Amino acid sequence: MAKAAQEPVPGIPLTEPAEGVPEPLTTVAEFAECAAALRRGTGPIALDTERASGFTYSSRAYLIQIKRTGSGLFLLDPIHEPEGLAPVIEALRGVEWVLHAADQDLPCLRDDGFVCDALFDTELAGRLLGEPRVNLAAMTSEFTGYALAKGHGAADWSTRPLPHDWLNYAALDVELLVDLRDEAYERLDAAGKLPWALEEFEYARTRPDPAPKPDPWRRLSGLSTLRTRRQLGRARELWLARDEMAEQRNVAPGRTLPDAAIVNAAAKNPTTEAELTALPVFGGPRMRRSATRWMGAINRANALPDSALPPLHGPRNGVPANNRWSKSNPEAAERLARVRAALSEISEEVQVPVENLLPPDAVRQLCWDDTAHGRDQVDAALAASGARSWQRDLTARAVADALG
Repeated sequence: MAKAAQEPVPGIPLTEPAEGVPEPLTTVAEFAECAAALRRGTGPIALDTERASGFTYSSRAYLIQIKRTGSGLFLLDPIHEPEGLAPVIEALRGVEWVLHAADQDLPCLRDDGFVCDALFDTELAGRLLGEPRVNLAAMTSEFTGYALAKGHGAADWSTRPLPHDWLNYAALDVELLVDLRDEAYERLDAAGKLPWALEEFEYARTRPDPAPKPDPWRRLSGLSTLRTRRQLGRARELWLARDEMAEQRNVAPGRTLPDAAIVNAAAKNPTTEAELTALPVFGGPRMRRSATRWMGAINRANALPDSALPPLHGPRNGVPANNRWSKSNPEAAERLARVRAALSEISEEVQVPVENLLPPDAVRQLCWDDTAHGRDQVDAALAASGARSWQRDLTARAVADALG
C-alpha cells in the first residue's frame, strides 16, 4: 500500500511483527501451504498490497500481505507464478477482508483473480468516526496504542530481491490490522454509526473500477500553454508514442519522457532529429536512441488534416469547474454555496467529513442541473448518483431546503 510520508505518531514502538518477518512465498507449493494454513485460521483476514506507483507502467500488486489469527502472517510474491495463487484465492472466499483504504488495494487484487465477499475498511471507519487523521500509522496508534515503524511506502516494489527492511515495513501493515478493525467496530457500534459503516463497506466492495477517462493525453501537465490545435495534435501523438513505449518496457510514463518535454516539443515543432535533440531532455543519451520514435510522432501530427486535429477544449466530463460557476451560472453557484453550508452543519453535528456525507460530484451535479425540487426528487437524484441510503436519510431534506 503506497503511502505518503507521515508524521511520527505516539505509542509503543512496534518495529517488527511478533513472529518475525516471513520470507516471500514464490512457488506453487508455498502458495498451497499458505492456503491450507489460512483455512485453519479463524476470524477476519487482514490484507494489503504493495505496488510500484511512479516506477512501473503496471498498477499491479508486486507483494501481497495476508494475516489471520491461527494461520500466521504471509508475504506473497505474485509475479512469477500468478496461476499458483488459485488455492489462496479460494481460501479467502466467504471470509471478511480487512483493508485500509480498500479503493487502493481492491483493483489490483481483482487483477490477480481475488474475489472479496465481505469487507471492513478501517480507513472508512476512521472517517465515519470523525478521526482527524485516518492514515494507517495514526489510526493504529490511536486505536491500539502501538506506533508502527514506517518509511518505504513509496519504494519501487517491483525490485527483486526485496530488501529485508522493506519486507518488515510491508508485514507491519497487516500485523495489527484486525486489532484495529475490532476496536473500530466497537466504536462505530457505540456511536450508532455501524449501519452507516456496513453500507459504506458494501458499496466500496461492489463498486466497479472507474471507467477510463476520455482523452487521457489532456492530463499532460502544462498542456494549457499550447494555443493551437496543431500543437495539441503534436502533444497527443507524442503522448501516445510515450504510452506505447512505457507499456512495452513497464516503466512509468513520466520516467519514459517527462510531460514538460512533450509540451515543449509540441510547441517548438522541431523538423529534424538534430533540432529535436537540441531541446531539453531530448539531448540525453537515452532520448537520442529514441529520437526516431519521437520525431515520427511529431511528423504524424504535422501530416494530419485540420479535421483530424483535436479541438482546443476536450469533451466536458460532468459539470464545469466550480471556479467558473459565478460567471457562467451564478444561480448554480448560489445553490452550491447554500447546500455546502447545510452540509457543513450536518457534518459538524454527526462528526463525519462533508465529503463522506455525500459524493461531492453528486452535490455539484444537483446544484448545476436544478431539476430536483423537494425532498423526494432530491433523494431520487442522489440515489441515482450513487449516494447511499444512510447519506440520503441524513441530508436529503436539508439539501432540498437549501436548493429552495
